[in-house]
Amino acid sequence: PLSPAAVVGAGLGGSAAAYFLQQHFGPQVQLDVYEAAGVGGRLATVTVNKQQYESRGASIHALSLHMQDFVKILGLKHRREVAGKSAIFSGEHFVLEETDWYLLNLFRLWWHYGISFLRLQMWVEEVMEKFMRIYKYQAHGYAFSSLEELLRSLGGEAFVNMTQRSVAESLLEVGVTQRFVDDVIAAVLRSSYGQSVLVPAFAGAMSLAGAQGNTWAVEGGNKLVCSGLLKLTKANVISARVTGISLHSSEGRALYQVHYESTEGQGSAFYDMVVVTTPLHPSRSNFTFENFDPPIADFPGAFQPSVTSVVHGYLNSSYFGFPDPKLFPFTSILTTDTPNLFFHAMDNICPVNISAAFRRKQPQEAAVWRVLSQQPLGKHQLKTLFRSYYSVQVTEWQTYPRYDAAKALPPIVLHENLFYLSGVEWVASSMEMIAVAAKNVALLAYNRWHQDLEKIDQKDLMHKVKTEL
Repeated sequence: PLSPAAVVGAGLGGSAAAYFLQQHFGPQVQLDVYEAAGVGGRLATVTVNKQQYESRGASIHALSLHMQDFVKILGLKHRREVAGKSAIFSGEHFVLEETDWYLLNLFRLWWHYGISFLRLQMWVEEVMEKFMRIYKYQAHGYAFSSLEELLRSLGGEAFVNMTQRSVAESLLEVGVTQRFVDDVIAAVLRSSYGQSVLVPAFAGAMSLAGAQGNTWAVEGGNKLVCSGLLKLTKANVISARVTGISLHSSEGRALYQVHYESTEGQGSAFYDMVVVTTPLHPSRSNFTFENFDPPIADFPGAFQPSVTSVVHGYLNSSYFGFPDPKLFPFTSILTTDTPNLFFHAMDNICPVNISAAFRRKQPQEAAVWRVLSQQPLGKHQLKTLFRSYYSVQVTEWQTYPRYDAAKALPPIVLHENLFYLSGVEWVASSMEMIAVAAKNVALLAYNRWHQDLEKIDQKDLMHKVKTEL
């Protein structure tokens, strides 16, 4: 039997991995979860006027089946949706404005972009439909030992290629116009990844699926999923930063020594199995692997710096061409890829606990805005966006992979029972993608531990799953 196992990181990846490991290996498995900062990782909140707001990772797609499951199991609720309109700003004017009326929006998109809009929908739908096969495979206990194998089983070589070529290239190929790519696609990718239309097609498709409006969030904050899963798993959360892992063997089996630093000093512990859910990229961690032969190679690629500023203040609507603030109709502003634009997106955000009486502030009132940018905003830039403000809370992250920098996808298996989860972000970065990867790692670990090779990297899974039903 598997005795102690360690999970490094208590963000969504770590909490989900702990939960799924326990589901498969059974309640007797001892789980230690190491976390240096705080449970929830990037799913953090900031407090303004005694109210909490999401600072990042805000929306979850309607088709996110694992996230839906977590919320159900934990007895959490969907946050009440507060309607609002969005628009795309070019730095000089709005290139596209949403109206109150869904059909009119479609008409506008048609009018401006013709059939491009439909072609985009069809392209995204086709990718999502194939991606949804993963739930069936996982329900039958199938796992994949590499990201390439996982993608191949869902969409063949075409899916693997989608991690190597840009979303712009893929969309132009299916007949979407350059203008639609520049106006609409660029704005969506800037608001989700803070990057251009050069992000890989697969990551782009996932982000565009989320932009189609059917998203939700967790009442009380998305981070409640992480703390909830860890509580449910009765995992032992150790407040420490893992500095490295060294390999030992005992009775012919691999044993991993996890080295960590905490406020009490340095320590270490031995495990049969370790899942690393924090980025192993040199710029993000100085993690060392010792006694591995062959040595565990370096992880290529870089991360995109991104800054979230949560500002409580009065919007300067005249910068957006609305001299009378009362008439400013938008709660969410996306931007095109224009050299002089210093922010990626901004939205008027609601607290994580929304009462039934809650209403959005009128545009002329002080409200809480979340501004996403690549660099911290200077005083002059804040004064451009806001007539005046009470407070600014800045979080700097290295959130997303710099997608143009990567060529090969990172490995999942680092050693016999040593697994890496964060590499999935190089395919696409979303809460559900991380949950899918966590389930895959748990199944992979389980199937390898029990030498059940029939359940790993199987070809023609669609057929196998149909005959098993």
